[in-house]
Amino acid sequence: MEKEILTFNDLPQVVAQLRDEVMGMRAMLTRQQAESSKPVKENRHKPMTVDEAIEYTHIPRGTMYMKLEDGTIPAAKPGRRWILYQDELDKWLETTRRNVVPLTSDEENAAILASHKRKPDKHDWQVEAENTPT
Repeated sequence: MEKEILTFNDLPQVVAQLRDEVMGMRAMLTRQQAESSKPVKENRHKPMTVDEAIEYTHIPRGTMYMKLEDGTIPAAKPGRRWILYQDELDKWLETTRRNVVPLTSDEENAAILASHKRKPDKHDWQVEAENTPT
């Protein structure tokens, strides 16, 4: 605070300044608490070796190599060794479950939209244009 003598007439202005500073600090604290309470999303797109994938999934070594060779498990083999990604392995595990976890409505909509990627026939457009009343 400034070192000046305050009079009774200055009191409303000083109170307004204090109120503004307190409101600013409150907003800053609220913002900081909101940021600290957000869960930090872990990066799951990490490369794994076959041994790490076997330890992660508990799939026998022979089965793992068989599924890698026939392309059942998503992986890449840029050289002599297989590279798997943890997030892709999780997705593969989810899709091969016998009792699949139900999708949310947003995920269902995205799956439906992704499955319909064909162009409409131009002939259909012309027929619709002729049948519409003008």
